[in-house]
Amino acid sequence: MQPFTLLIKPSGSDCNIDCRYCFYKGRASEYGRGKQRMSDEVLAKLVKDYMQLGFPVVGFAWQGGEPTLMGVDFFRRAVELQKRCGSSGQQVSNTMQTNGILLDENWCRFLHENKFLLGISIDGPKQFHDRYRTDHSGAGTFDRVMRGINSCKKHKVEFNALVLLNNLNVAHPDALFDFLIENELFYVQFIPCIETDPATGEVADFSITPEQYGDFLCRLFDRWYDYGPDKVNIREFDSVTTYYVMGNHTICTYARQCAGFVVVEHTGEAFCCEFFVAPKWRLGNILDTPLDELAASSLKRAFAREKEQLCGKCLVCTHLDICRGGCMKDRVRLDAGQGSRESYFCRAHKQFFDHALPRFMEIAAAVENGTMTRRTRPAHRVRLQIE
Repeated sequence: MQPFTLLIKPSGSDCNIDCRYCFYKGRASEYGRGKQRMSDEVLAKLVKDYMQLGFPVVGFAWQGGEPTLMGVDFFRRAVELQKRCGSSGQQVSNTMQTNGILLDENWCRFLHENKFLLGISIDGPKQFHDRYRTDHSGAGTFDRVMRGINSCKKHKVEFNALVLLNNLNVAHPDALFDFLIENELFYVQFIPCIETDPATGEVADFSITPEQYGDFLCRLFDRWYDYGPDKVNIREFDSVTTYYVMGNHTICTYARQCAGFVVVEHTGEAFCCEFFVAPKWRLGNILDTPLDELAASSLKRAFAREKEQLCGKCLVCTHLDICRGGCMKDRVRLDAGQGSRESYFCRAHKQFFDHALPRFMEIAAAVENGTMTRRTRPAHRVRLQIE
């Protein structure tokens, strides 16, 4: 069996803030509402089944909603189970995507001691972040997130910044880049926002257009290239560099197949992908079916192959090998109706690759001949070693 990562949602879609652009808004039937918590039974089952598959490196990606709502003790139990159920020499990667608000000294001591890697959502300077990332009373959360980030720095917790590009901040690539550098946020991921307004069925007003995304990527690349590709790790750019150095991508957006994850909801329900939690792609429940059977099921293999179903424009595109049609969640274009397999962001990707690929090749050549080093984390800093 090919290794895979578990994407786990221990608190379901439950969250302690109320972002206007939240992925879960308007999806109550799929994800539920209110307090959702994973039981000890489900936690023990998923950790035991996964660790005993014997992969040399096992990956637990804790997401939500907001996973810190589970409390530190839940994750202490998870780590104890990993150590108890694992084999000597196995390495464990625990990553967590969080809004950062609850990250106090108690949390950060635990996260550092157990080598968690965090992704902390921050949408840039205060005027951008507080536009959409508000709490349930409507108050901005920027100051609380920065307090959590500073606590991580103090306790040497490894983390990335996750910037969701919306209709406001996408127009300010220079301000975003300067903010990241000024705050020493040298590991970052940019996520383009595209959602449908459930009331109208049209593209939501906080979403970005392909033109905006293309312009943003080009300007961001220029700033990154001029500042020094060895000084800042931008996840999307690092994936393209890796492709030219090693022949494979590090993110699933540009991969040939979608096969790297099994999603486990707080109830134990398992799905193929976090963006396709729907009856069609339900694998089963880990309490009823062994995890290895779910991961190797015909449905999981069928989902992986779906990404290879490309439209005619993709098949004749000069960037096919490096793009592979983008993420499947963007393939049904909101302005073209159902059935289209062209990515909503196709024009953005083409504009970006036309603009940046020659310099990516230069960077890759410099990495290969040893005149440039990529900014990456040593594995020992973000993995537990099972004794």
